Amino acid sequence: MGRRRPVQSQPSDQAVPAAADNWWRDAVIYQIYPRSFADSDGDGIGDLPGITARLEHLTELGVDALWLSPFYPSPQADAGYDVADYRGVDPIFGELSDAYALIESAHRRGLKVIVDLVPNHTSSAHPWFAAALAAGPGSPERARYIFRDGRGPGGDEPPNDWQSVFGGPAWSRVTEPDGSPGQWYLHLFDPAQPDLNWDNDEVRAEFLDILRTWLERGVDGFRVDVAHGLVKQADLADWHYPQETLSGGTDQRRPPMWDQEGVHEIYRSWRALLDTYPGGKILVAEAWVQPAERLAAYTRPDEMHQAFNFEYLQASWTAADQYAVIDRSLAAADSVGATPTWVLSNHDVVRHASRLGLPVGTPRPNGIGIGDPQPDVQLGLRRARAASLLMLALPGSAYLYQGEELGLPEHLRLPDEARQDPTWERSGHTERGRDGARVPIPWEADAPSYGFGPTDASWLPQPGVWAEFALDRQRDVPGSTYEMYRTALRLRRDLGLGSGAVQWLESGDEVLFFRNGPVRVLTNFGAEAVPLPEGAELLHASGPLDTDGNVPTDVTVWLRD
Repeated sequence: MGRRRPVQSQPSDQAVPAAADNWWRDAVIYQIYPRSFADSDGDGIGDLPGITARLEHLTELGVDALWLSPFYPSPQADAGYDVADYRGVDPIFGELSDAYALIESAHRRGLKVIVDLVPNHTSSAHPWFAAALAAGPGSPERARYIFRDGRGPGGDEPPNDWQSVFGGPAWSRVTEPDGSPGQWYLHLFDPAQPDLNWDNDEVRAEFLDILRTWLERGVDGFRVDVAHGLVKQADLADWHYPQETLSGGTDQRRPPMWDQEGVHEIYRSWRALLDTYPGGKILVAEAWVQPAERLAAYTRPDEMHQAFNFEYLQASWTAADQYAVIDRSLAAADSVGATPTWVLSNHDVVRHASRLGLPVGTPRPNGIGIGDPQPDVQLGLRRARAASLLMLALPGSAYLYQGEELGLPEHLRLPDEARQDPTWERSGHTERGRDGARVPIPWEADAPSYGFGPTDASWLPQPGVWAEFALDRQRDVPGSTYEMYRTALRLRRDLGLGSGAVQWLESGDEVLFFRNGPVRVLTNFGAEAVPLPEGAELLHASGPLDTDGNVPTDVTVWLRD
């Protein structure tokens, strides 16, 4: 692997904000998918009071903040990412008072709260879209969205050939108020999610006001959904390549609907607003953008604070690929004075405890179900533990997805008839979608719905193996995945790993080896066990050493001299 100079997480020539405002630079942030975290009323859908009742889990685990996926009023065409009212709470999740109670309870425990913001599109049930349909072509109401006349005789063909991320055309035709076939509107996702027109001043003003509303309610930041998609190429040019799921393309072939330069002006205006509030309010970009240098542009000093590092999430489980993506991510973040982020799972991808059980080099599947190639479950968990311990040793900010601390796999045999992700239907049943990563998590092995709620109800069916992963089966059990995470988070905090720097150390081709502050971190990707460095003290490990005290394959260890 060779050697590399240490990469500092904070450039020395840049002013450092006060510690309270700087909390995000080395934070561990825990994603909560509200439908699937905890159900307080027994209807089978998680809710805000359920989350509040389980916040102690987050403090026991040792995270710094929580990020809530959408809980706003919505028809739920895409599990809440089709927002009808950005300032309210959907009744299935509770009331606005429950949001206030959650924020207050989290802050009392020392936890920051980040909420989801969905600015690329609204729900088709949003009052603005209803007004656009009623007002007709050329109206100010339609100018808030992307409406266009169709091509061909009578305008019967879509304005361009763009495809939806969820499958099928990205355009739907409306019926005009007089009953005639009318214009087409753009939806890069589901038809129930019409894209907003971010060239419209009214749209920009509205979202600044939405930000103010939630900042005044006490939230500590926003995770921005599809942050690379707000601005489209002005000519809406045809795109003759496959629409890769949430792909930002490359410098050589950037799609006209993703990663346009105009998004940066928007985020500079948002950053200016957030900087007027004390306490370090942050913006986090969900931007599927490559290479790392283009992603780094989202985190320049006057734009967003962080961007999810999806290149890291998608890197193959080899020493060479892991080294390359870590090194590149550190350098790109350093070039703009940001800190890198690290993430292995979220609500949109197959859980890494299953994904890593597939043969190395397998393209990331969009869901796994009955009849699909199945991962090696034990191998997947072994590698997932090693990957998690490697990730948590890196400087910067780490994002955890609910249940990964339990080692939860994907629901690999979720019945197709139970699937609710629009991807399943719109792809013609070729892409199973994201439901397998969204199944309600288990708290108690012998309780109804494994403790998810007071009844057996669960909006997605839970697999029978959930009992063995339940929190009460793992708490205080040496070697359990939960206790591995707890120990790692405690050591990460105590040893300052999040604010440290990486120094690559000499190693073999199948080993990743680096120093971060007082800790040396070694991950063995090879088939043969490797010895510990002479005189090293073992601080933590993702799995047991072999009988000779060597590090087996697919194990990460933390060492101190």
